[in-house]
Amino acid sequence: MEQKSHVRLPVVAGYFYPSEPEKLRELIEHSFKHPLGPGELPQVSSTRRKDALGYVAPHAGYIYSGPIAAHVYYNLALDGKPETIIIIGTNHTGLGSLVSVYPAGKWITPLGELEVDAELARDIVSNSDLAELDTYAHVEEHSVEVQLPFIQYLFGNNVKIVPIVLGLHTPDVARDLSKAIYESLQTMGRDTIIIASSDFNHYDPHDITVAKDKKALDRILALDTDGLYKVILEEPVTICGPGGIMTLIELVKLYGKGEAKLLKYATSGDVSGDKSAVVGYAAIRFLIK
Repeated sequence: MEQKSHVRLPVVAGYFYPSEPEKLRELIEHSFKHPLGPGELPQVSSTRRKDALGYVAPHAGYIYSGPIAAHVYYNLALDGKPETIIIIGTNHTGLGSLVSVYPAGKWITPLGELEVDAELARDIVSNSDLAELDTYAHVEEHSVEVQLPFIQYLFGNNVKIVPIVLGLHTPDVARDLSKAIYESLQTMGRDTIIIASSDFNHYDPHDITVAKDKKALDRILALDTDGLYKVILEEPVTICGPGGIMTLIELVKLYGKGEAKLLKYATSGDVSGDKSAVVGYAAIRFLIK
């Protein structure tokens, strides 16, 4: 049965990032050249590096998290263009399904339109006990949207996406979703990159945030899903997209062998200078061997 197509308009253009295409490109380039960024503009490789499974990227306003996100997209350019990018965001609004996979259609940003890989979206849902095809969780949600202009800056509109939003962030959900993605990629042979869209600790002073985030990052780099979940609950560390991160960790395990590498960590205070109440941002690369 053919899936109904949808058009998802931008909801945070002019807020999290500029709504004018030229100003948006300028801010993205500023993020790459920023002292906290990679320091230079990316060059998209003509060949695909197959060791990259995915990344963790922040999803705050570009003026705060853009330089840290730029480390993800600088490395993604070196990976070369995949067929499809799966983006796992978090549900800030409470709308829609707990594990919501956008079914079909196009997502629009000031830089153009990206087509949803409807075939892959359906297959992931068919392999999951929890995921549903759903648009409502995505209507006002920004965590997927803010990744798209960076993707378009690199690849234009010549790559497909699968937007997924999680409203429940537990190891069990991550294991179900990772299994579903893994099985779909194995059977369909789709060349993909996965981006987990997540900010780290929220609104503590800079030093406290850095200390909390280090405990979480240590567990992520150790590929320890249950340990990460324990740190989040016990500290607590207010990571807003841990389910996507745990899904990447579990995917590495399904592939048999791999690692996670921290590309960059900073806080909003490092960018703005106000360190009284900050948000932590991390760029992390996940590889399979």
